[in-house]
Amino acid sequence: MPDAETPRQTSSEIEVEPVYTQESLSGLDLESRLGLPGEYPFTRGVHPTMYRGRPWTMRQYKGFGAAEDTNARIRFGLSHGETGVSIAFDLPTQMGYDSDDPVAANEVGKVGVAIDTLEDMRTLFHEVPMEEITTSMTINSPAAMLLLLYELAAEEQGADPKKLGGTIQNDVLKEYIARGTFIFPPKPALRLITDTFAYCALELPRWNTISISGYHMREAGCTAVQEIAFTFADGIAYVEAAINAGLHVDSFAPRLSFFWGCHNNFFEEIAKFRAARRLWAQIMKDRFGAQHPNSLKLRFHTQTDGATLTAQQPQNNVVRVAYQAMAAALGGTQ
Repeated sequence: MPDAETPRQTSSEIEVEPVYTQESLSGLDLESRLGLPGEYPFTRGVHPTMYRGRPWTMRQYKGFGAAEDTNARIRFGLSHGETGVSIAFDLPTQMGYDSDDPVAANEVGKVGVAIDTLEDMRTLFHEVPMEEITTSMTINSPAAMLLLLYELAAEEQGADPKKLGGTIQNDVLKEYIARGTFIFPPKPALRLITDTFAYCALELPRWNTISISGYHMREAGCTAVQEIAFTFADGIAYVEAAINAGLHVDSFAPRLSFFWGCHNNFFEEIAKFRAARRLWAQIMKDRFGAQHPNSLKLRFHTQTDGATLTAQQPQNNVVRVAYQAMAAALGGTQ
């Protein structure tokens, strides 16, 4: 058995001291470094009161078969306490194929809902009050098109586009790195993304225009440190592309959002979220000259990591994801 003096490491190979004392922390002015909750650099949270003031949105990821099937599930969830909607699209939709394309034949409706037309989007949100709820859509390469269909369906319900809230994933760079549902080469793909930033700033001001994602890199095997590094590299590329397209940083940065995975190392994950908020605030302020407080806030969604689970251990998995969810909550996820 290792004794109390044996150095230990997290799963990301970060050394953990056997014991931390006041002496080992001497010289660190923690209050000035960390700041207060809701204040720059937001290490301790983007809101002063966090969940005491506003609970997080509760939404189950759902999407299967035809739009009618998923619509029934959406309405069931909202009637049983969910406060938002999260849509999974099938692989043909994610890759820009119509359901009747021969290439799509074996994948239609299998890992999400098939959405080909405005009529499908109408059906998906039939009797769902789109102005009153927020919707997360896991869509990347065709994100601009799916968002437009969503806006049109909402307008047909009588919704004011400026009141629509939600998020499109819209993170194509991580698709080249870790996931694979890309359609276009990087340059035109970035053009679609920055055009979406510009459009939403004018027409859908409450919409989160991108969910810059580290989760997929973590699922593919990277460490917690690498997850932040790779994700921020993508985030910096998006900000630079938008500025190069003529957008002012404070016109789009407040609607950027992030997406992290959460593993089993409880304290490391909490520290990861806190460090990420601090780093992003500094990047936006010092590198890009952002001035609006909301441009400096790293708001994020967290998902428990499938890579940490074992199919043959369902009861253990329940405990694992419970710890992961608690680490995310204590780390300040939205």
